[in-house]
Amino acid sequence: MPKPYSPPFSITPTVLNHVAQIGERLGRWTARAEAVPSPHLRRAQRVRTIQASLAIENNSLTLEQVTAVLDGRRVLAPPRDVHEVRNAFAAYERLPHWRPDALRNVLEAHAILMAGLVDTPGRWRTGGVGIYRGKRLVHMAPPASRVPKLMTDLVRWLARTDTHPLVASCVFHYEFEFIHPFADGNGRMGRLWQTLILSRWQPALAWLPVETVIRERQRDYYAALAASDRASNSTVFVEFMLDALTMALAEATTDQATDQATDQAAVQVDDRSGAAAPIARVAAAMRRGEILTASELMQRLGLRHRPNFRSGYLVPALDAGIVEMTLPDAPRSPDQKYRRTSKRSPK
Repeated sequence: MPKPYSPPFSITPTVLNHVAQIGERLGRWTARAEAVPSPHLRRAQRVRTIQASLAIENNSLTLEQVTAVLDGRRVLAPPRDVHEVRNAFAAYERLPHWRPDALRNVLEAHAILMAGLVDTPGRWRTGGVGIYRGKRLVHMAPPASRVPKLMTDLVRWLARTDTHPLVASCVFHYEFEFIHPFADGNGRMGRLWQTLILSRWQPALAWLPVETVIRERQRDYYAALAASDRASNSTVFVEFMLDALTMALAEATTDQATDQATDQAAVQVDDRSGAAAPIARVAAAMRRGEILTASELMQRLGLRHRPNFRSGYLVPALDAGIVEMTLPDAPRSPDQKYRRTSKRSPK
């Protein structure tokens, strides 16, 4: 009788360290009230997840636009990008109803995620597929004829493995991307399914927007996939994803109540001072011509709650022309930074 398939990977000291860190942070997080987010916070985290995961696939919508779409408001954006957002929200809302090791659920998820975007949503690909970065082929997926068998082996491994769920979810994510079972939508499906696997282990992780970290480190994400391809072993990718999970959880375990109270107090002061006050604070925090990342600017302003920073400070400053992007043609680029313009700030 043939031996059951087992994906190749190694449990390195780096992997063990990350598992220990995540376990410690998760323990502190779940011991506090915010581990079970309020409906408002769950929606905000879901918006961040969807926007970041789709931005990796070149969707152009901002956080504000994704929020508007999910609120039923019209946005000025490519119809396909809007459709992708609606599909993704519907798929993430279905997470509690799916089993990670059920192939029928994998197909159902793809059918929802890619409805109206591909010719055959919810069906395995029937042709060959190569992954390109520019004009360079970086990965040739297995032949389409092998996809059903490879996916069956993978979900059977997931069902029986005693590997820690943190590690198993990363291994599954890599193997899914290697197989590339669908004609399109594999990246967003791999990230969705890792979230599903993690949520079955710890329900709070259903709301952890790790996709935002992946988006900020997109080049490293692809480099880790390529390195694991070359090694025929998912260890490098597992280490990368565990690091991303550690970073995402570190942000989530920050005392959100304190952060939001501090930020809201600043917003209330600015409200009393007039609509121009947040813009003036941004202008005062930057020297003309100085280039900062969003995180650096947040630190200058003494803010730690990213949604408040973006909606209350960064976007108004951009709209007023006080600040400009270094990469205006790629607003969601992980290399995006901001510079102070020569325009005077409002009083």
